Amino acid sequence: MLAHRRLAIIDLTAAGNQPFVDSHSENVLVFNGEIYNFRELRRNLEAAGHVFISDGDSEVILKGYREWGEAMVPRLRGMFAFALWDARDRRLLLARDPYGIKPLYYVDRGGCLTFASQVRPLRKHVATRSEPDPAGIVGFLLMGSVPEPWTMYAGIRAVPAGSMLSVSAQGVSLPKTFASVGRVWAMAAEHPKKLDADGFAERVRSAMAASVTAHCVADVPVGAFLSAGVDSGALVGLMAEDPASVLRTMTLGVGEFRGGAQDEVTLAEAMARRYGTAHETVWIDDAEVMSDLPRVLADMDQPSVDGVNTWLVSKYAARSGLKVVVSGVGGDELFGGYRHFTDLPRWRDRIRMAAKVPGLLPLAASTSHWAHRFGWVHAKAEGLARLGKNLPGLYLVRRGLFMPWELSQFLDDDLLREGLAALKPPDFLREQSSGETGWDYAAIAALEAGSYLRNQLLRDSDWASMAHSLELRTPLVDYQLLQELAPILAAPRPVGMEGKRALALAPRPVLPNTLINRPKSGFALPMDRWITRTEVLTEWRQQPSLDRKGTPWARRMAYALVANQFPRIVKAQA
Repeated sequence: MLAHRRLAIIDLTAAGNQPFVDSHSENVLVFNGEIYNFRELRRNLEAAGHVFISDGDSEVILKGYREWGEAMVPRLRGMFAFALWDARDRRLLLARDPYGIKPLYYVDRGGCLTFASQVRPLRKHVATRSEPDPAGIVGFLLMGSVPEPWTMYAGIRAVPAGSMLSVSAQGVSLPKTFASVGRVWAMAAEHPKKLDADGFAERVRSAMAASVTAHCVADVPVGAFLSAGVDSGALVGLMAEDPASVLRTMTLGVGEFRGGAQDEVTLAEAMARRYGTAHETVWIDDAEVMSDLPRVLADMDQPSVDGVNTWLVSKYAARSGLKVVVSGVGGDELFGGYRHFTDLPRWRDRIRMAAKVPGLLPLAASTSHWAHRFGWVHAKAEGLARLGKNLPGLYLVRRGLFMPWELSQFLDDDLLREGLAALKPPDFLREQSSGETGWDYAAIAALEAGSYLRNQLLRDSDWASMAHSLELRTPLVDYQLLQELAPILAAPRPVGMEGKRALALAPRPVLPNTLINRPKSGFALPMDRWITRTEVLTEWRQQPSLDRKGTPWARRMAYALVANQFPRIVKAQA
């Protein structure tokens, strides 16, 4: 049985409804996402003799499968998760886009395969157990998001990004990779392409303009989230170059930050005026968030320490009548906007030098361990000594919430042992990113794409926006864009094109210098106070180590989310 609930974006008529049946082959499709190059593919298929009865992208997938078989999947440019029933071969094909923008989960138990775009409905299925998955629980506490292919629940797995699964009477096949973000970065590191400043800037502008154009394909208006950052600013500038329509933009402001250093509204509104958008600023306060937070947590398909800001601004975008928005997610991961693109290689080299002194790193690890127990240093100080000889280990230290050896005070011993054995930290990070490459920038970019971007930013963007029936698109997270830019980003940058400057210069007019030269700052929310005040996340108070002054709110939230869902696997020490 195939079922689908549609958010109509392309072909708003009933002809685009799903499940979609191809009358010629009797193949059936259910599909979540958008195929941005569907019109180009349709022209090719029509030239080959295929006749269409709709104007949408779903039928293109079905006709493309008839024409090209599984070779159709790599031709798709977009975000997608779909299930296609092949009536002739009596098999089901599951496929997911290269970055894993759209989620797809499945349960294979007792000769029955069940799949869905969320974990929640699979938990309710009779073939699914509700036991916690050790790797999912441990991975979540390590990173603040559940690392794929695991979930928080035993037996529920994610179809890997850029992969296909075939299901037949013989069972479920192993995932077959058709696209790999990590492999693109590895190849770029092997064959970097150095350009001069002008050539670099023009390559970025051309590739970005094409991606923005592709991501604006829709039969409804496409709006944009606008912050005071380069990523969203560049996208809005490029979108505004289309004179055919007035672009609608939206900014979220936090009432207590108004007029202060953390307030992004003034710069965002100035950018909206620069590009002539129809702009709306919405302000939130503590009372609203305290009222909304229980629903935010309920809407999380899997636990996360992020996504609250996207949920809040999506609420207002949907209320304003928008069905599609563009987001600047992915710019830092592609263009190296984080400090650890330079910090991690430097730390690794220094730690490797220290390792040449016999006994120095074990002594440093032991000293840091005891200093942390007294609250003098962060647990990550021990992580540097233990894990710092390679980039995946340093990435775990930099991005991680908890270090592996901290979890014995929080989790059931058997579950922790099993989870660590499955993950082998930091090996699970290396596996998701296709390992280290010969060029540090490419290796870190692959780690970002396979971990933080996929498991947290993209997943949170999806559930937080879809909770309001809003489609969120990410032009900076695009496989074709990656293939075009990775070779020049993996090479040493020309002078004047460091960081995200080329992205800032892509729109016409370019972004203002006040924004280009502004120190990087993430979108700030007073989460520490919200977590402390909310009545639905109080479990962290069971842990004295989490109740210390200065404890990061994300650690409190992560523990509370696990304890709330699985109280029997945590150790309460209050």
